[in-house]
Amino acid sequence: MGEFKGCFASILVLAFFLSFNIVLFVHCQLLPIVSDHGENTSQIQTYIVHVLKPEGTKFLGVEDLEKWHKSFLPNNTLDTGEPRLLYSYKEAISGFAARLTPEEVRGMNKMEGFLCANPSKRLQVQTTYTHKLLNLSTLFGAWSTSNSFYGEGIIIGVVDTGIHLPHPSFADTGMPPLPRGWNASCNLPRGSCNGKVIGAQSFRLGNTTNPPTDIDQGHGTHVAGIAAGNFVDNADVLRLAPGKASGMAPKAYISVYKVCWENIGCDMDDIIAGIDQAILDGVHILQMSFGAYPPDLPTSLDEDEVAFATYSAMKKGIFPCTTAGNSGPDPATLSHAAPWDMVVGATTTDRRIRTTVTLGNGKQFHGESAYQPNTITNQFFPLAFPGSNGQLDQLFCLNNSLNGFNVKGKIVMCEVGEIEDIEKGGFVRNAGGAGMILMNDDFSGFTTSSEAHHLPVSHVSYIDAMQIKDYFILNSTPTAKITFGGTIFGIRPAPALASFSSRGPARYNRHIVKPDVTAPGVNILSAWPVDVGPFPSNLKKKTFNFLSGTSMAAPHVSGIVALIMSKLKNDNKRIWSTSEIQSALITTANAFDLDGKPIFDEATLNDSANILQRGAGQVNATNAMDPGLVYNIEPDDYVAYLCGIYSNNSTAVQKFTQDNIQCTRSISGKRLNYPSIGIRMRSRSSRTTIMRTVTNVGDAREIYNVTWIEPPFVKIYFSQYKLSFTRLEEQITYNITFTMNGSHPGFGVIGQGQLSWVSNKHTVTSPIYIAF
Repeated sequence: MGEFKGCFASILVLAFFLSFNIVLFVHCQLLPIVSDHGENTSQIQTYIVHVLKPEGTKFLGVEDLEKWHKSFLPNNTLDTGEPRLLYSYKEAISGFAARLTPEEVRGMNKMEGFLCANPSKRLQVQTTYTHKLLNLSTLFGAWSTSNSFYGEGIIIGVVDTGIHLPHPSFADTGMPPLPRGWNASCNLPRGSCNGKVIGAQSFRLGNTTNPPTDIDQGHGTHVAGIAAGNFVDNADVLRLAPGKASGMAPKAYISVYKVCWENIGCDMDDIIAGIDQAILDGVHILQMSFGAYPPDLPTSLDEDEVAFATYSAMKKGIFPCTTAGNSGPDPATLSHAAPWDMVVGATTTDRRIRTTVTLGNGKQFHGESAYQPNTITNQFFPLAFPGSNGQLDQLFCLNNSLNGFNVKGKIVMCEVGEIEDIEKGGFVRNAGGAGMILMNDDFSGFTTSSEAHHLPVSHVSYIDAMQIKDYFILNSTPTAKITFGGTIFGIRPAPALASFSSRGPARYNRHIVKPDVTAPGVNILSAWPVDVGPFPSNLKKKTFNFLSGTSMAAPHVSGIVALIMSKLKNDNKRIWSTSEIQSALITTANAFDLDGKPIFDEATLNDSANILQRGAGQVNATNAMDPGLVYNIEPDDYVAYLCGIYSNNSTAVQKFTQDNIQCTRSISGKRLNYPSIGIRMRSRSSRTTIMRTVTNVGDAREIYNVTWIEPPFVKIYFSQYKLSFTRLEEQITYNITFTMNGSHPGFGVIGQGQLSWVSNKHTVTSPIYIAF
C-alpha cells in the first residue's frame, strides 16, 4: 500500500495583478531569480510546461508540434549532452516536459503562448473471489446470460508498473478478434503482445524503448488482473483461497503504459506521457492506481496535475478511474478529487486467511497470514516484546534492532509501520525468532493483511494487540502459540471501510463528494509475476498474491465500467458519457453492508463510515448496468465549473481546455449536475436551491417518486415529488431547496442524508453532504 510524493506548493498569482488582468504565472510556482550565468546542474529539474498555441496556428504533424515546443527552450541539449525536451504532449495537455533551471523557466514568461510551468512531482503506486462478492456471477448478476459480454470489445488502459505477460491471467483464450484499426505499439520482449494484452509501452525520462515488464514490482500485473484478468482455474496463494480467478471484465482488452519504476515511483512527466499515448491509442478506460502522501497531497486543482490529463481524456469519452489514496484514517487526505475522475476508496471482503494467537492464559485472538505451514503444533513458545522498552526501532522490529535481544525460539511482537511487514518478519526470522505477532496501531484499527510471510505470523487488530501487550506486561513468563485456520468466509461486518482508505472532504472542492464509491481493496487475490512465500518455485506458472490498498479497489471499478460499456455497445445502445457512467455507479452504490447495517469504519471501535469516508458506498455492478436514471454533465458545464474555481480567470481555464476559451459563465461545484450533493450552510438563515437534471435510460414509461432522509438541522423541499417519463432519453429537471431547521449546530459539523427516486424497478440514490 503506497502513494506518491510531490515536492512543491503552488502559489496563486497576486490579486493585485489579477485585478488589472496582468498574468504572470497563473496558479503556478513563482520561481526565484538565480545568479548563475551558465547551466547550474544542481538547479536543473524536470518541468511540465503548459502552453497555448496562437489562434489560427495549425501543425502539420508531430514534428511541427515538437519544433514549436523546442522554441520555448534556450537550446536543445544540456551541457552534459542530454536532450532538454523529454516529452512533447499531443492530447493529454497542451504542453511539454523539459529539463530546465528556474531562471530558464522564468525566461519563458514573456514568450507568446506560455501559460505555466510546474516542477514534475513524484507519485507512488497505492498499494479472486471478489467477482462473487460483487454479485457478478450470480443468477441475475452482471455476468448473467442476458448481460454476459464480460467486457468484450472494451480496452482498459492500465497506467502502472507494467505487466508480466506470461501469466495465465493474460492468456488470450476465448478473446474476440483485435479491435478494428487498433495499432498501439508493443515493446514487450520479442513484441509478444497477444489477443488479450494488445499494447505495451513504457515512459521514463523521455525514453520510450524500455520493455514494460513487471517482474520486479508486480503492482501493475496485480492491478491488470483485477480489472480484466482472464479466467484461471486452480488459483491460490500458498494453497489458500483456492478457486477460479478472473478480473471484473475477463474479456476486455488490456493496453499497458508503464510509468512507475522500481525504487523510483511514478514521475508526473512520465504519467502524463503515458496518459497522452493512451488517448492517442484510443483506450476506453484509464485505470490509474497512484497518488500522493501527506504532506504533498494536492490542495488545489492545479496541484493534481493528473487532472489536466484526465480532463482531456474525459472530453474524448475515455473514463478516468483512480484511487482515493492510502492516507487514512485522517480526514482531507484524498490524492485525487477532480469531478471528472472516478475516485475509489477501499473496503474489506467477508473472507479471512485465518491464523489464531493463543496466549498462555488461554485467551485467543484471530489474525491473518498467507503462510500457513503444514506442520501445525500445539507447542507454546516464549513471548518476546523488544519494543516494550519504548525504543521505536525495537517496536517496529527494524533491521539490526533485535541485536542484543534474545529472541531465538520465541514468538516476537512487532508493530506495523516504518517498513514492509514481510521485511520485518524476515528480520525476526534472521534473529532466530520462531514466529511473529504483527500488531496494529490505533490508526490501523481492525484492518489486517494476509501477506505471504516467511515464518509463522499472525497479524492482529489494534484491540487485540492491546490485550496481548497487557498479557505480556502482567506475566513474568508469557507464552503464546500460532495456529492456522485456512480460508474462512462469512466474516462480519462486511464490507467494512479499510482504515488506510483516504477520506474527504476534498481540500479544494468541498461541494463535490469524494471519494465517489468504495470497492474491495483488502487482501485481494490477483496475478503476480513470481511465486511467493519462504520457498518460492521458479517453475510455478500460476502465481498469485494477496495485496491491499486503494490500488486494488480502483481496478474493480474500471472492470465494472468495461462491463457497462460492453453491454451498451453489444446491445447497440448509445454509449453513455463518462459522467453518466459515473452517475450509474454512484446512484446504485450500497451504503449498507451484507447484513443491512451501515458500512463499518475499521479505523474506529464501533462507528459507521460517513459520506466523506465511503462516498455513496460499495459499488454494485449489477444495478450500475441498469440504473434507471443518470445525471449527465455537459462539457460547457465543466468549463463553467472551472471558471468558478478560477474566479473567471480564462487563462487558468485554458490549461484544461487547450484553446482560447473565455469565461462567460461560472458555477460552483454544488450547481454541477453531479449525482451526489454537497452544500455549505454557514448560518441559521442559510437557504440554498440547486437544480438537477436526470435522463431516462431505464424503461420508456416509468414513474419515480422521491423519498429522502434529511440531514440533522436541515429541511429539504422539492420542486416536484414525482417524475413521469414517457420515452427513453427523456430529460426532466427538478430543484431541491435546503433550509436550516432550528438552531445552527456550529462550525465544522457535518450532516449527511440522501434522496432517492424510486420506481417499481429502479432506485436512484444521491448522497447528500452538508458542511455547517
